[in-house]
Amino acid sequence: MKTNLIRIAQDIEALSRYNATPGEGLTRFSFTKEDRGAREYIKKEMEKAGLRVYEDGAGTIIGRLEGKNQYAPVIMLGSHFDSVKNGGNFDGNAGVVTALEISRVLKENKMELNHPVEFVAIVEEEGGRFGSGLFGSRAMAGKIPREQLDLLKDEDGVTIAKAMSDFGLDPDNILQAVREPGDIKAFLELHIEQGPVLEHEEKSIGIVQYIVGINQMEVVIEGRADHAGTTPMDMRRDALDAAAGVIYNISGFAGSLKDGTVATVGSITALPGAANIVPGKVKFTIDVRSKDEGSICKVIDFVKSRLEDARREKEVTYTIDSKLKVSPVEMNEEIIKLCYKNCEALGFSRMNMLSGAGHDAMVMSELTRVGLIFVPSKNGRSHCPEEWTDYEDLQRGIELMYHTLLDLGKEI
Repeated sequence: MKTNLIRIAQDIEALSRYNATPGEGLTRFSFTKEDRGAREYIKKEMEKAGLRVYEDGAGTIIGRLEGKNQYAPVIMLGSHFDSVKNGGNFDGNAGVVTALEISRVLKENKMELNHPVEFVAIVEEEGGRFGSGLFGSRAMAGKIPREQLDLLKDEDGVTIAKAMSDFGLDPDNILQAVREPGDIKAFLELHIEQGPVLEHEEKSIGIVQYIVGINQMEVVIEGRADHAGTTPMDMRRDALDAAAGVIYNISGFAGSLKDGTVATVGSITALPGAANIVPGKVKFTIDVRSKDEGSICKVIDFVKSRLEDARREKEVTYTIDSKLKVSPVEMNEEIIKLCYKNCEALGFSRMNMLSGAGHDAMVMSELTRVGLIFVPSKNGRSHCPEEWTDYEDLQRGIELMYHTLLDLGKEI
C-alpha cells in the first residue's frame, strides 16, 4: 500500500500551471481564473478516486469517502490551494496533493474505514486577495458572518461577496459551510516547514506540538500634510516621523521577552507620498506571533503605549484596526503519539516542532482534535519562487499521514 511518487510530482506540477505570474513565482488568488483551473483539476482527481465531490458555502472543495458507519464523525484531511503573490508551488499545495494521493491509495487497495473521510482543498487561507486569511476554515468554524463578505475588499475594491457571486458561488450560503464540533473526529494537515530547521537537523518529519497565536492589525496615524520646505521642524505634525518612533521599538521589545515571540512591521504607506510634502497620514501593519498569548498581549500593550506617546509628543491621532486574531493552539496528544509510532514503524527520522506560521489546523482545533506535520523546505525558503520540497521528502510525509489516517479510521 505504497503511495506513488510519480503521481505526487505530477500533481504538484499540474497545480503550478494555474498561475497569474508565470516565471515570477506562483500567484493564485481566490475566485479568479487561476483558482478555477486548479479547482477543476482537484475536483477531477477527486472524482477519479471515487469521492463524492462538492463545494461548501465558502468555496472549499470537499471529496467525501463513506465509511462502514456513514453516520460516524468524519476524519478530515487536506490543506489550502490559494497562494501569496509571487509565492511557491508547495505552500498549501503539498497538503492538497497529500489528500489526493491518499484517496487514490485507499481506492486502489479497496480500503474501507469505519469513519467517513473528507479530503479538503481549502479556499483563501493566505488572505492574499482580500487581506483576511484562514477564510475557508473560519467559515467552517462559524466565524464568517454574511455581513463580513460585504466589508472585506481586494485592492480593486471588489468585495468577497461580489467575487464569490461572479465566480458562481452564492455568498448568502456562507453559513452552510459551518460544521458542528461533533461532526468531525479529527483534522489532519501536512505542510511544508517554510523554515530551515528540518533540513539543518537532517530530519524527515516535523511533528508540530504548538501553532503560535497570531495578532495582525493595521495602524493609521494622521498628522497634517505641509510644504516640506516652508514648514519649520517644530511646527510640523509629521505622521511618518511619529510612526517611525513607534515602529523602531517594536522588534526590540518582542525580542526582549525571550520566549520566541516575534513582531513584524511588513507594510508601510505614507500619504500623500511626495518628496516635497510632509506626510499627513501613514498606514502600517503589525504582525505579532507567539505560543504564549500573554506575550502577544504584552507586545500589543507596548504598541498602544508608544502610540499614546506619539499622540502627545507629535500632535497626531491614531486608530488601530484588528485584521486577524487567533490564539495559540496545542496539537492533539493522541494524534502526536500516532505520528511517533508511525514514524518509527516507517523508519522516518523526526523531531518535535513549533509552527511559527498560521495554518487552517489552528482554526479547526476549535472544532476537533488536530494533527499537523511538516516536511523539509529547501534552504528554508517559502513564500517566494525558490520555494522547494524534494518529492521524496513529500512522499515520506504522505506515507506518515496515510498510516495515521488508517489508525484513526479504524477506531470505533
